[in-house]
Amino acid sequence: MLITKASGKKELFDPQKLLSSIKRAGVPPSLQNEALSHVQNILYSGITTSEIYNHITEFLAQSKYPFTKASYSLKRAIMDLGPTGYPFEDYIAEILKLQGYKTKTRSLLSGKCVTHEVDIIATKGSEKLLVECKFHNNPGNHCNVHVPLYTKARFDDLKEKHGLTQVMLVTNTKITPDALAYALCENIKVLSWNYPQEQGLRDIIEKEKLYPLTQLQKISLSQKQSLFQNHVVLCEDVVKNSDALDLLNLPKEKRDEVLAEAHFVCKRS
Repeated sequence: MLITKASGKKELFDPQKLLSSIKRAGVPPSLQNEALSHVQNILYSGITTSEIYNHITEFLAQSKYPFTKASYSLKRAIMDLGPTGYPFEDYIAEILKLQGYKTKTRSLLSGKCVTHEVDIIATKGSEKLLVECKFHNNPGNHCNVHVPLYTKARFDDLKEKHGLTQVMLVTNTKITPDALAYALCENIKVLSWNYPQEQGLRDIIEKEKLYPLTQLQKISLSQKQSLFQNHVVLCEDVVKNSDALDLLNLPKEKRDEVLAEAHFVCKRS
């Protein structure tokens, strides 16, 4: 049976691929095959991957382990860091910090020719990175060749004046073959959802447990936006400092639910 991806491309439904994504999300073994069977029972030709996602999360929310809904929502949670792109920049800065970099976001820097707003400057030892973050709200939108082209131009205009040693392009979706070929040819580091292989953004998030705040289901999008404005972007931020939730003025029972969910998301294997 054919399913429709976010890009509009059709492909054969692969139950093992879906089961792997369910397992990867940390869904308890007792629920994994049940979730797969639930989807198989509602399949129809042309069903979208978004519909499949919604069916799985609804099933998990109604199961005896409702917190697992949060654990299955990683890709959607990254999309929910929008719409402005600023929370995504803060999120990537947090990842870089945990890799040993000092970071500064949204700097205005004058170059040889013009002034640029730079998403992130990251420094570690003698390394000084210019980081361009390309955020997409839709998983079907990919980085095309224009993105590394203007990223390289920005780097070239700034590098001598500001001592930049390397340029990096980060995106929450995929990068087209032409864009990747150009980036590699021009020595631009690339971090996309699934690149480098086994070291992409998804892999880093899962390995280091750097889950975004948007995975939490117990608080509304507007409440998440309030936390973003105070640079709270990781579930771990809430786990390590529960006082961050003071911004939301939650009743004690609701606050305890949010903390329990945050602990569940951060501790899953």
